[in-house]
Amino acid sequence: MKKVLTIEGMMCGHCTAHVEKALKEIDGVSEVVVSLENKSAEVTLSKDISDEVFKNIISEEGYEVTSIK
Repeated sequence: MKKVLTIEGMMCGHCTAHVEKALKEIDGVSEVVVSLENKSAEVTLSKDISDEVFKNIISEEGYEVTSIK
């Protein structure tokens, strides 16, 4: 299963690395690809994870999830 998160607030490579690290620490996330250009993160899941978990983790890091597909 994959989810694509649209994330506002990322400005540089350091931001994308920060988001990638935070997402990889979530239990059930097997792969993360963050794109600064697209302001998004594609997350591959090994189990179902609620959208609220992603929103909370990203918010704690100082960014905002504007949509999850």
